[in-house]
Amino acid sequence: MRLLCITAGAAEMYCGSCLRDNALAAELISRGHDVELLPIYTPTRTDEVNVSRQDVFLGGISLYLEQYVPIFRRTPWFLDRLWNSKLALRLASRWSISTNPKVLGELTLSILKGEDGFQRKEIQKLVQWLLREPLPDVVSLPNSLLIGLAAPLKRALGRPICCTLQGEDLFISNLPEYHRREVEKLIRDNIKHVDAFIAVSQFHADSMASYLQIPDQKLYVVPLGIKMDDYESKTFTRSEPFTIGYFARVTPEKGLHLLAEAYRYLRQRGDLPSSRLTVAGYLGEDSRIYLQGIQRQMELEGFGDEFDYVGALNREDKIEFLGGLDVLSVPATYDEPKGIFLLEAMASGVPVVQPRRGAFPEILGLTAGGVLVEPDDKVSLAKGILSVYQDIDLATELSTSGQRGVREHYHVGLMADRTLDVFENI
Repeated sequence: MRLLCITAGAAEMYCGSCLRDNALAAELISRGHDVELLPIYTPTRTDEVNVSRQDVFLGGISLYLEQYVPIFRRTPWFLDRLWNSKLALRLASRWSISTNPKVLGELTLSILKGEDGFQRKEIQKLVQWLLREPLPDVVSLPNSLLIGLAAPLKRALGRPICCTLQGEDLFISNLPEYHRREVEKLIRDNIKHVDAFIAVSQFHADSMASYLQIPDQKLYVVPLGIKMDDYESKTFTRSEPFTIGYFARVTPEKGLHLLAEAYRYLRQRGDLPSSRLTVAGYLGEDSRIYLQGIQRQMELEGFGDEFDYVGALNREDKIEFLGGLDVLSVPATYDEPKGIFLLEAMASGVPVVQPRRGAFPEILGLTAGGVLVEPDDKVSLAKGILSVYQDIDLATELSTSGQRGVREHYHVGLMADRTLDVFENI
């Protein structure tokens, strides 16, 4: 098949959606399919070989300028190349342009309006380029916030449109109320232009079907898949000191503060000897104060030397980091629909402890690689972690089951098989 897969760049951040889109495209390419992975907003950052195009459409700088400076809606296309260049977008990414929903409400609305929004010129550029290329069999959009592209692309190309659902409801829920209501309405109005929606978990399919009123016949579930090549099967052995890990974007909704509270609870009670709480993941400028507050509290209670943040990690460093953990927990305070970090940890033989919410029960139900605890409850979280520490047989069983379960249910080949089934069906 010839496939046009649009992916939304997240600047300098390792983004779960970008990793998923790139892994899927790479797997399909390896099978002989003709896949064009087209980044929008910014270039994508992945920890595997990046198979996306170098060119970026709907560049983040252009979108922003056209939203807030009317003259840029009429500038010649050749001039736009200056700020749509890869270098300009990379530089802008380092300035940490906000991705806060409260700041981006108007821009989100405008993009959802498609050709009726202020970014009409950028859509015209995309369509004109696509019409010079061989027509794809299917066009895939990366999330419902880009559903405004469905009608113009379908009209221009005459091809079916598929839209992935990857957790954008968290962004929508944090918009100011007026923007949130309008965004929800625009997405629902555009559902008729989409032939299929792919949810990354059964949980997310159920919640988004209700939330966006997606017809059952248009909704499919394709669980996430990761490339297993670099993950070696191993027998669980406890490290010294006992090491608790967190591997995700450092932001309040991912729950690092809860994990730190649970850690201090265990240490203050004497349930754990001197141990380690080690953190890895992207840290945006708007979350630096959040991390500093956690570090300060650890120091005030006498555990500063047992806490460290090691930054964002490439693939090699990520696998090494995970290999040094005894247990991983990302106690998200919202209903997380994905959880790639769980798959990566379990593929590394690391037991996980997660709140009973979102897609976590679904993932652990299939893999049996972790313990479920009550959401937003430091005591329950602490008890879950303690069970892994105290019971080496349990930890070994979780490690073995998790490695087997991820390889059976969440490998990239299975994700590609199921995606192709959806594309062929439409």
